[in-house]
Amino acid sequence: MKVTMAQFEEHSHRKNLFSVSKLKYAKGDRPAVDCILCGVRDKEEIVPNLSIASTELSVVSVNLYPYNPGHIIIFPKRHILSYTELTEEEALDIHRLTVKTLKVLERQWKVQGFNLGYNLGKNSGGSIPHIHEHIVPRFPNEAGFLDVFANTRVVIYEPYAMLEELKKFWDMEV
Repeated sequence: MKVTMAQFEEHSHRKNLFSVSKLKYAKGDRPAVDCILCGVRDKEEIVPNLSIASTELSVVSVNLYPYNPGHIIIFPKRHILSYTELTEEEALDIHRLTVKTLKVLERQWKVQGFNLGYNLGKNSGGSIPHIHEHIVPRFPNEAGFLDVFANTRVVIYEPYAMLEELKKFWDMEV
């Protein structure tokens, strides 16, 4: 029996508004590169690049499909699939970049809460086979009228505008 989205939503507490571009991406309509994050690392012209900063080992980037304003991903430059493959140097580098990212978001946007995490393994919900950490700022009163009345979330923040705003603050943070 095939289940449609309408049937699923009948039993779900949350409705979904779809980002058409994200839907295309999720169905595999992506730049023709072996790995999106390696394409970002290598500055491939066909890959959207929202990099804020990079080190010898890692890259900090705005998420192209943010869950909230300020949604950042941090990933090692080395193409790896598993958290256990990170070297101590890569793990420490990602940690330091995470701390700096948190400070930037706390100072510039007055963020008072975050979700940090990785989607590990093919059944985790991740769509990119290259390990990366998500930093998702959480804001007071996130629930808007659609959250309340339609049980739906809409993110209104253009990722390229977010990139420009965050890049200005990155070098200011020690």
